[in-house]
Amino acid sequence: MQATLRTLIAAVLTVFASGGTFAAEPDFIGDFGNWSAFTYQADGGKVCYIASKPVSQEGNYQRRGEVYTLVSHRTADKVRGEVSIVAGYDYKEGTGPTAKIGGATFRMFAEGDTAWIDDEREEFMVQTMKNGLEMVVTGTSSRGTLTTDTYSLSGFTKAMEAIDQACPR
Repeated sequence: MQATLRTLIAAVLTVFASGGTFAAEPDFIGDFGNWSAFTYQADGGKVCYIASKPVSQEGNYQRRGEVYTLVSHRTADKVRGEVSIVAGYDYKEGTGPTAKIGGATFRMFAEGDTAWIDDEREEFMVQTMKNGLEMVVTGTSSRGTLTTDTYSLSGFTKAMEAIDQACPR
């Protein structure tokens, strides 16, 4: 699973994380449980990120694109711990997914197939992910299909430590 995740995330992020322009091929830092860490140079700074795919996916859909969660540091923009979820479909307009980690619930906003948490809640969400065992993300597609994706948080803390070291403050 990790090799597939590395290949997928590296290919997708070559375009995705650079805002639609091609970036340098990401360098692999390492696998940490269910999370993989990468880094690359783009837009005048270093980008470091971790990525994971769900360990389970539920929903009544026939076709769905790739699904994954990222946490990114972008040094040029002074962004740290930006959490994003790619659903593999466009979210229903005006809605975003909900992520549950332990007893905490995070409502996210979406644009197209990607969702983010408000900036002021990112640090709390990352800390909650470090302390959690799993994250359950529920969302609704533009066609009205409800999905539930479960991510293991095994290795999350070590992966974050790796990108914190690769992209220091």
